[in-house]
Amino acid sequence: MALALRLDPGILNRLIDIDGKQVRVIGVLPKDFEMPALEPADIVVPQALDEAAERKEAPDTVMYAFARLKPGLTIAQAQAALEPVFNYSLNLAPAQFRKEVHLRVRSIRDRQMQDVYTVAWVLLGAVLAVLLIACANVASLLMARAAQRERELAVRAVLGASRARLVRQRLTETFLLTIFGTGAGLVLAEILLHVFIAIAPAGIPFLATAHLDLRIMLFAVTISVFCGAVFGAIPALQRPRTAALAARATSSGAHAFARRCLVVGQIAISMILLTGAALLMRSFSSLERQPMGMETRGVLAAHIALLGYRYTTAQEQMEFFLAAEAALRRLPGVSALGMTNWLPPSETREKQIFSHIAVSGRPRSTAGTGGMVTWRWVTPDYFNALGIPIVRGQNFTEEQRTSNENLLILSSLLASRLFGDDDPVGQHVQTLPDGPWYTVLGVAANVKNGGLTGAEDPEFYRLRRNVTGDWHPWNVMVLKTSLPPAAIAPWVRSQIAQVDPTVPVEIETLSDSVSKLADRPRFETALLGFFALCGLLMSVIGLYGVIAFVAAQRTQEIGVRMALGATRMNILRLIVGEGVRLIVLGGVLGLGAALATAQLLKSLLFGVGPHDPATYAAVALLLALVALAATLIPARAAMRVEPMVALRYE
Repeated sequence: MALALRLDPGILNRLIDIDGKQVRVIGVLPKDFEMPALEPADIVVPQALDEAAERKEAPDTVMYAFARLKPGLTIAQAQAALEPVFNYSLNLAPAQFRKEVHLRVRSIRDRQMQDVYTVAWVLLGAVLAVLLIACANVASLLMARAAQRERELAVRAVLGASRARLVRQRLTETFLLTIFGTGAGLVLAEILLHVFIAIAPAGIPFLATAHLDLRIMLFAVTISVFCGAVFGAIPALQRPRTAALAARATSSGAHAFARRCLVVGQIAISMILLTGAALLMRSFSSLERQPMGMETRGVLAAHIALLGYRYTTAQEQMEFFLAAEAALRRLPGVSALGMTNWLPPSETREKQIFSHIAVSGRPRSTAGTGGMVTWRWVTPDYFNALGIPIVRGQNFTEEQRTSNENLLILSSLLASRLFGDDDPVGQHVQTLPDGPWYTVLGVAANVKNGGLTGAEDPEFYRLRRNVTGDWHPWNVMVLKTSLPPAAIAPWVRSQIAQVDPTVPVEIETLSDSVSKLADRPRFETALLGFFALCGLLMSVIGLYGVIAFVAAQRTQEIGVRMALGATRMNILRLIVGEGVRLIVLGGVLGLGAALATAQLLKSLLFGVGPHDPATYAAVALLLALVALAATLIPARAAMRVEPMVALRYE
């Protein structure tokens, strides 16, 4: 029987063919149904478990259980209720497990999201930082505009306009700007959301279903109106001064100080954003440049899974893969062809605990589990196909595939842990307490086997011989080719189809496979970098606006200075000095804040610390250069002012 993921009521109780076996459809699941691990599923079949068979044939198989809590029962209460059962079960486990296994009950949503929470909070913080910079810009521009209109408002007050009327007029203008800005922002947000979803890698939970619903729009409107009210009220509550009747524009010291404080805050926030983005960029660069321990260029991987009812025995599975191997060896340009069950650096691999491994003549370790050890089935050409050097001893040979010898190749890390400085070649190792003894044939170089960000596990390789006990339904054919991998991929698919056209094959280059593992860090870095650049741009605009306004306000002073003998370079230093003070103060405050908040990014970084000096120095230099360039533009304009024109200003 099966549950079909199709909205077709007529499918109920019908028989459908799955891998040559007729199964009955007993139900139809909702269109938005998802498995607990968020993996796609079109058909769900029951998992028939034979406890005795599982304990005998696959005692180390991991089983997952999911349960729905009773109404009113919390996760903490469920964990407390399970503690006695867990403690009883723990007493039945081997002694080395008892101190390293812990009970943890959590929701499925928490299991699905995992590290996404950290990224989401970091990006939310970046968005709020950009919002603060934008609000500071708006407030600064409104205060500058209010200073320009101070004479007009003073005239209105003299003609009888009440204080409340003037405040109402200015708040109305602010709210109109807020409404139009919010509308434009929502349109831009919808466009950017579609762009981000389009460029996002697969595997980010629920990103594809993200959309601007009513709750998000109400939140955005509320925040915009609130910010508009708060930052618009600052210039709106400014009382017109009688002195403003004597000139077109005046500027009080309090409001000039407020504008400078806003610019300092913008620069500080930009420093935080740029530092976070720079740390992620350096982390991503370290991620891409780290040694894999193998060659990824010119390597093609064909993933084949014989899951179903067609190949039910190990003999049939072995015969299929041997026929496919022989067919692929005939392809032109193939210099090496190896097979394995899982391909590095993916985290999907066979694992066991270190304490299960014993060395002949030495006692087995009983001090805990010793961590995990990765192992793989491989054929002799596996190491040649991936360019993994054998640093000691020798590789497997084709003749050994037909022998009864139990042979192993260890990674350098595992050989070091098991034998120290002794030579492991020729030694005998037992991988499981009741398993056979293996002869160590050689030692291979370490390979990145825990994903791009995970630590490398010790590893051993078992020779996949031409006996049924060494074969399983899934396999990866690894081809080293001198031809472009994309060109040879159709030939690979064609050769496998000649063996069995019904077997699905997934083909990709190893370079693409490794690149996909970096997709999420690349996307997260790009998003934070985008927000950091937006913040920097708005901060520079704010700095430019304040310096330009200050230069305009000091036009008469500039004229007097030049009339008294000041050179144009003196004027340039005067205006630039104003900007430099703001840049230095904002940079220092931002540096302190960045050092305090960078710890939040620690879990997202690889190969770089949250307080990396080179990153902070580079960000400070970039911010200083960009901000100084924004200051030079109005400063150069001020130094070109003619003295007579400046003296007649206003």
